[in-house]
Amino acid sequence: MALLPNSVAYMAQVIRHGAEERETFHKFFECWLAEQSQHLEQLVSASKDRDQLENDRAKEEFDESVLHPLLHRVVHHYQHYYNAKARWAKHNVLTMFNPSWTSTLEDAFLWIGGWRPSMAFHLLYSKSGQQFEAQISELIRGLSTGDLGDLSPSQLSQVDDLQRKTIREEKEISEKQAKFQETIADSSMVELSHAASELMRGEADLDAGEIDNVQVEATLAPKEEGLVEVLKRADELRMKTLRETLDILTSLQGVHFLIAAAELHLRVHEWGKTRDARHHQAGRDVHEQ
Repeated sequence: MALLPNSVAYMAQVIRHGAEERETFHKFFECWLAEQSQHLEQLVSASKDRDQLENDRAKEEFDESVLHPLLHRVVHHYQHYYNAKARWAKHNVLTMFNPSWTSTLEDAFLWIGGWRPSMAFHLLYSKSGQQFEAQISELIRGLSTGDLGDLSPSQLSQVDDLQRKTIREEKEISEKQAKFQETIADSSMVELSHAASELMRGEADLDAGEIDNVQVEATLAPKEEGLVEVLKRADELRMKTLRETLDILTSLQGVHFLIAAAELHLRVHEWGKTRDARHHQAGRDVHEQ
């Protein structure tokens, strides 16, 4: 497998050469995904190293010197991705709603060009339940495991409040998106599409130049600008949800949460790509028969 360039360096190169196109973001995403896989290995390794420590003092020092910086790097990596999306969206927002870098499996679960923010809570509860069941004997004996199976009543209450707030914000953004989607049938679009259709049928006394790409682009431009704003709000909510969830968790719990998030993202991406390749090959085989 060929080595991929650093996503930050690649982003800087693209900006320098002004090559912000669909293919370049696809390449950026591949770089970013490879780095997420590396971060996953670091998170897993750090959690295992911490488990080997026996006294609270050593664990506190490890959290401060290792886990805190690692959490910061991973969160910064997510922020880097959304910054890149925002930049590319200004040039071609439609590609962000129809990404070539995801599989059809992933596409089926997308919400405004990415994962639904409230999915973070389903992920948290699922992982918490798994870790609780795995260490229930220790928890019953009053021993603290420190992972997501050991969430305190206060933490659960904070997560519940954050979930409710996030769902409200999701609904607001979804309603805003729906309004922009409806503009595809507004008076300007209907008038332009009718005039273009009459021209094609030879029923209009118009010069061919009167309805051209410039006019079409001018009519579509405000609609795309609206989509840029919707995507921006959706990505900001995704990032805010991640940060605020981690603020509720301890450093070790945050590490376990990010491990679960990366594992889910990477494995679903791989499964989706494999399924797409298999279905594509099956289609070719049928066609050749």
